[in-house]
Amino acid sequence: MIEENYRQVAASLKPGVRLVAVSKYKTVEEIKTVYDLGQRVFGENKAQEMRAKHAVLPSDIEWHFIGHLQRNKIKYIIGYVSLIHSIDSLELLQEVNKAAAKENRVVPCLLQFHIAEEETKFGLNLAEAEALLDSPDFGEMRNVRIDGVMGMATFTPDKEQVRREFASLRDIFQKLQTTFFLGKEHFKQISMGMSDDYPIAMEEGSTLVRVGSSIFGARDYSLKLY
Repeated sequence: MIEENYRQVAASLKPGVRLVAVSKYKTVEEIKTVYDLGQRVFGENKAQEMRAKHAVLPSDIEWHFIGHLQRNKIKYIIGYVSLIHSIDSLELLQEVNKAAAKENRVVPCLLQFHIAEEETKFGLNLAEAEALLDSPDFGEMRNVRIDGVMGMATFTPDKEQVRREFASLRDIFQKLQTTFFLGKEHFKQISMGMSDDYPIAMEEGSTLVRVGSSIFGARDYSLKLY
């Protein structure tokens, strides 16, 4: 089932869109099944689980951290993470920068925005992001790089609402690109779209889709992986 699911999702991707196979709560064996089909980008939302999988899976996997990142957990991923999707404050970015400096790395990051109508604790608005990017503290950071934006739409059957929310993130990306990243080729990522809504996200400009259950099936929350 995983093999067929993966092939269907991979075949549905638009040109220029990369798949992040969301492997949280999935076993090493399940991940290896998708890896053997050619997938190299995997997303996790628990730092210690990600560390445990990184230790035993092939070294050419590109690990993306896609969940809320607690500052005391940065140490578990900073040495190898390829992209952090979920920067939602200047303070978190400062901590990532500090940890990356110790590893002599520049870590690519995305700014997470709150675009959904439903309540959520995490995500910037445009004014907050502009203040972050304008701040002297950000200007002094040498070990992080902002590569784009991330957001999650409301979990709703209303496809037009989902489309509006994704379009709002694309507009935010374009405003930031024009104001802060003009001519910066690395600022190019729009991470939006999950199993239920990634086709709409691609139509609205997503470059990274985070798909888990449509590949691996339902999660087993009881599984202890680390």
